[in-house]
Amino acid sequence: MPEPTPYEITTLHPFTPPRLPAGQPVILPAEIPPGVDWVTLPNGVRTLAYTQPTPPPQVPVISSQPVPAWAKTTALLAPTVGGGIAAGSIGLSHAAPGLIAMSHALWSAAALVVAAVVAVPILLRTARRATGTGTGPGTGQGGGSTHITQNITATGLFGRANGTINHR
Repeated sequence: MPEPTPYEITTLHPFTPPRLPAGQPVILPAEIPPGVDWVTLPNGVRTLAYTQPTPPPQVPVISSQPVPAWAKTTALLAPTVGGGIAAGSIGLSHAAPGLIAMSHALWSAAALVVAAVVAVPILLRTARRATGTGTGPGTGQGGGSTHITQNITATGLFGRANGTINHR
């Protein structure tokens, strides 16, 4: 007695299901789309094939509407903006060596300013000592530098301030 199959195929016409190799899925008649049927090839192999020409799927007709102005503007601006970015990138790549040189020149100028701020007072102090000017109060001779002392007092936040100035 033949062993029963785990599935049963119901068809309207006499049909013998093909023997499929192990691991192949079984296709039920309900899963076969219209216009497709089992055919026997000249070498005896049974396979699924289109048996009648199928009409192409209907493409929905879209009514022609005018394109909005903002869409036209955006479509025209997009390539120009992209082209501008590309041109700027190319320009920067060509200018990079010059920009690096200018950066080094600016750092050198900053170092020169710092050196001048430190060196000028030292040179002036040395020049005054060598010539003897500015070392004494009023005479230009000996004595050191002049000291000015201010004593200021005030009463209250908005009170009048009084003060004295002493030269030594």
